[in-house]
Amino acid sequence: MQKVWKLPATDLLAGRRPLWWTVGPAGELAVLLVQRKQLRRNRYVKGWPGWSPKVPFDGVLVIRRADGSVQRHLLEGIRVRPGHIALLPGPRLLVAGGRALKGSAGSWEPNAVVVSLESGEQEDTFCIGDDIPALVTDHRGRIWTAHGDEGIYGEHPQSAAGLTGWSSEGEAVWAPQGRLPDTPLQGCTAATEDDRVWLVWYSGSRRGGTFLTRITPSTGEVTSWPSPLPNPDGFAVRGRRAVLMKRAHNLSATEVVRAELVGDTWSVTGRRKASVPGRVVMRCGQGRDGLLWLRAGDTWLRIEA
Repeated sequence: MQKVWKLPATDLLAGRRPLWWTVGPAGELAVLLVQRKQLRRNRYVKGWPGWSPKVPFDGVLVIRRADGSVQRHLLEGIRVRPGHIALLPGPRLLVAGGRALKGSAGSWEPNAVVVSLESGEQEDTFCIGDDIPALVTDHRGRIWTAHGDEGIYGEHPQSAAGLTGWSSEGEAVWAPQGRLPDTPLQGCTAATEDDRVWLVWYSGSRRGGTFLTRITPSTGEVTSWPSPLPNPDGFAVRGRRAVLMKRAHNLSATEVVRAELVGDTWSVTGRRKASVPGRVVMRCGQGRDGLLWLRAGDTWLRIEA
């Protein structure tokens, strides 16, 4: 594991908490910091996911680029309570809530906002489905979501498919249309590999399990394999090699599994328990082009596939 970035002590002393985070298509790490006085805590949820802001709220987006340089962007008046953030071309930031609400008129209320990082202005709002445990953006700015059971079995039409692709304007542009080996019940994590997107999910059927689904938007090809690790928290792939990770919840440890695609099967080639410099909780992993990023407390690590 390679240590990439740790929250500076100056931010902690200034009362800023690092909450939602993402890795962009160019390998840049983005972390949204929010003042403690704007937050409230759910005592039943461990770690940083247990903190939520009172909307609207202000934040500072810290972007650590691949060359090591760091930029900061002040964001004001964000009106969506985040479940995820993601980088879009522009440069722009997507702030997406994990749940969706239906308005009194029967239409779905916006749960996502797009903010320009140059002007700080809100550019667009839309709804990208209900119950979103995993979200990633690809190199062209499309948004990919894997939904949970409350979204799949709820009323939102696009969420019912379990996996969805969206344009950067919030239009549904992709659905599995029967090309999955089973019916999704819950999304686990997501990754990109060049122009391909990987969504990891599990099924609730008796014959089901956890699956790795690769989507090639340019051709429409969809291929799925059984996962060598059930319900992983993180996944990254490069060619026929992959690395998966599963946390020891709220402990400073994780299981790292390496796998290789042999024929039509992802076979485990290595497995180890790894100690990390902070507690590991939900939404701790994201894969980008063969690199698995792991959040451990306020430190970010990287593992090569």
